[in-house]
Amino acid sequence: MTRTKRSVTPPPAPVLGTRALNRATLERQLLLRRSPVSAGEAVGHLLGLQAQNVKPPYYALAARLDGFTPQALSRPMAAREMVRIVTMRSTIHTHTARDCLTLRPLVQPARDRELNQFRGGLTGVDLDRLAALARELVEAEPRTMRQLREALLTEWPDADPQALAVAARCRLPLVQTTPRGLWGQSGQVVLTTAEHWLGRPAAPSPATPDTTVLRYLAAFGPASVKDMQTWAGLTRLREAFERLRPRLVTFRDESGTELFDLPDAPRPGPDTPAPPRFLPEFDNLLLSHADRTRVVPPEFRGRSWKGNVAYRVLLVDGFLAGLWRLDEQALVIEPFGQLSGDRWDEVTEEGERMLRVMHPGTAYDIRAGTVRG
Repeated sequence: MTRTKRSVTPPPAPVLGTRALNRATLERQLLLRRSPVSAGEAVGHLLGLQAQNVKPPYYALAARLDGFTPQALSRPMAAREMVRIVTMRSTIHTHTARDCLTLRPLVQPARDRELNQFRGGLTGVDLDRLAALARELVEAEPRTMRQLREALLTEWPDADPQALAVAARCRLPLVQTTPRGLWGQSGQVVLTTAEHWLGRPAAPSPATPDTTVLRYLAAFGPASVKDMQTWAGLTRLREAFERLRPRLVTFRDESGTELFDLPDAPRPGPDTPAPPRFLPEFDNLLLSHADRTRVVPPEFRGRSWKGNVAYRVLLVDGFLAGLWRLDEQALVIEPFGQLSGDRWDEVTEEGERMLRVMHPGTAYDIRAGTVRG
């Protein structure tokens, strides 16, 4: 008697609600409790900190690390153990030296797409020759973008100046030299190559993004393929997730989207307490998922930025709940709704702590402000 094999339908993936996703993400982001790790370890775990402006990485770590002081980040930057460079989403990030040399090659396809937008201004320009000349220029002496444009224009006087500078930035891993990025110091953007600044070669472009997928999930999971593509500014990552599927666990969010995660990654319960946190503008917590409802309630979508300007944000119970700013000698807190007395006390206590860490010896008042429209 011949027996017919029956296919076994796998059980449906468990559903993670919004609060469960919120708590898991906060845990990975070191925001449920402050971590004792060093600034370098934190920046590595988080795969970098978005850093269009100089100060946000410092405030980002102040919210996440126990015992942090601004010098804990400024010193390794001065020692060239960390750098500022354009990587994910074509934006400036603060990275460890190691990640600078490995993540920058990973996102080269995105830099190539960015360069395609400027091809009209590069007619007749040999891009290989441009990259070689730009490397020679910035390694001989770090240069501003203006200086680099002017030098390249002598070679290609009919090209668009901005396009020449963008081409150099897209073809080369250009880092911002210090004192730019150091706490309490100022300096314009001056560029050289990562290899020259760090004294070691960049890693070759990885054959697959698999290692970075695993690291992304450790810092931002559980997450969908589209979530990681949003974070990286890359496309076509589905193949990597499918290749890694046997090593991962899967869930669904409430809308049915498949989410991937590391089997042993922490996923705290949805009722886990989440203390208030003051985060800087452009914090990666709010920018690294295609679906941001795990942190941003639908009714507050678009409230943390206006045009190209992002605001500093306040988390209450793990979710976006308001904005904040330093206004002369006052910390102005702008909640989106009414905070109970106990909640307000928790928020002001966290604000006082943030001020002690970031601005010791300076007296600030703390007051409620009107939410910006």
